[in-house]
Amino acid sequence: MSLLGTLARMEAVRDGRAVPLATVRHRHLADRPMVLVPLAAAGEAGAPLAVMLGQDRESPVLLSLPQPLDRDRRFALLADLAAELLPWLEGYGDQVELLTKEVKDPATGEKTEQVRELCTDAPQLLVPGPAAVEFLGLLGRSTRFRRTAEDPDPGPYPAPARVPLLGRWLTQLRDRAQVPGSSLLLAMTDLLGRHWATGQSRLEDQHLGALLGWIAPPAGLTGAEAALRAETARDDRGQLLCPPAGPTTDPRFDSGLLAPAITRYDAARQLGDAVAAQAREADIAALLETVLRPTWERMWQGVDLLRALPAAAHLPERWEGDRWSYTSHRDRIAAGEPPQPVRDDAVTAARKLAQREREQTRLDIQEALDDPLAMAEHRLSGEAMAGVVVEVEPAYDTTGRTPKPRPLVTLRTDDRPHGDAGRELYRAGGPAAQKAELVSADPASGLVTVRLLNGMGRKKEPEPGSVPEPGEQVCFTLFELTARQSAPLPEPEDTPWTHGGPPAARAGTVPADPVEGA
Repeated sequence: MSLLGTLARMEAVRDGRAVPLATVRHRHLADRPMVLVPLAAAGEAGAPLAVMLGQDRESPVLLSLPQPLDRDRRFALLADLAAELLPWLEGYGDQVELLTKEVKDPATGEKTEQVRELCTDAPQLLVPGPAAVEFLGLLGRSTRFRRTAEDPDPGPYPAPARVPLLGRWLTQLRDRAQVPGSSLLLAMTDLLGRHWATGQSRLEDQHLGALLGWIAPPAGLTGAEAALRAETARDDRGQLLCPPAGPTTDPRFDSGLLAPAITRYDAARQLGDAVAAQAREADIAALLETVLRPTWERMWQGVDLLRALPAAAHLPERWEGDRWSYTSHRDRIAAGEPPQPVRDDAVTAARKLAQREREQTRLDIQEALDDPLAMAEHRLSGEAMAGVVVEVEPAYDTTGRTPKPRPLVTLRTDDRPHGDAGRELYRAGGPAAQKAELVSADPASGLVTVRLLNGMGRKKEPEPGSVPEPGEQVCFTLFELTARQSAPLPEPEDTPWTHGGPPAARAGTVPADPVEGA
């Protein structure tokens, strides 16, 4: 946690409500996201119990399971989930834009035009917290390899035909969620925690009700009181008024209400009373809805809070990366490629790691450029400085044939950049990729002088707007404003056997979004 983040949490404790950590929204928010609240059965990892989902807050779809140990009913639930999600997931693949790119043949050196499709939009799935993201990943892993009733040798407990395809999509969404800045699959607690600081720990922020209690406490309550009520308040039956935000359930709910209801359902089935079994199943669904409904309402409350924030300037660029990821997965499925492997080979894993490191660097840079509160953290750490220009002195580099403008810009700032004279700087908010050089810094007077090195055109006199004017607010960073590409990695067939190659048995691996950002 940064120093400013710690300070914000202390201010939240003092003020009794959450403190904003951002002036803009740093994640893409779709016009009609799919909200999904899962519920898992206790005692078995990845066992679904119920799901509430939909794009309309007033009419959610409830899918429930009366007996978690019934494998046939479990796959029937997953088939119903596939029937709800797959048309929505696949529907974004129809509208595409055609992009042309020049490709050079390494053998002949000839350039040819390559036309590629990019989906104009992509789906967005919102879940309560990181635990729900991991739960969907478990569902994807447990279903994408399942044999179906249509296979020649289905084996015991065959899955309905579309369930493995749902597993592939859930795996893709979960993998993409690990890429910093991605917005295909988002956890609401992480979303809200990025934009507001509460007076509690990050672990406590994973309770959606407590987090919203700090951000928007009810009238007459402080954030701490609202969070405590969300975590501990119970009704006359001893059940939590704000159940855990999925996928876990409250043990007192399991033992006091759910287990007896399942027992009554099992007894009705053993007696062969179909009418009574159907009634008991409806009772279980009603119980599960009472657990899911509070989280469902809080999910949409979080959406409303996030919509009130203006979108950051670089969001379309990052969303384009998600669109490339979605398009490439759509193409892999259309080409009949096998499901994602359980484990990636060494080269694929290294590429994914490099991609995530690169995206994290790019995200940090873009958030700093979009949000003065994010830039303030870099200024406090000495990685950036901002101030008002007090003097601009024309100067020239006369070492070449023609003099080149190298003006000296002096600004007054309270920041203390951690760099010696000659350190390269980068101007934020100025001409693209404009560099500067630190000439001198006087902590006593707060005056810092920098020399602009480029971005002023090719003429003797700088182009209008390329040099800041006295009285103008400027910001310079000690870090580059673009993320560098990592070194290329060898193809799997060129990888030594010590790192997973070269046997052709590595087939079936999934690249780390190879077309993204092309």
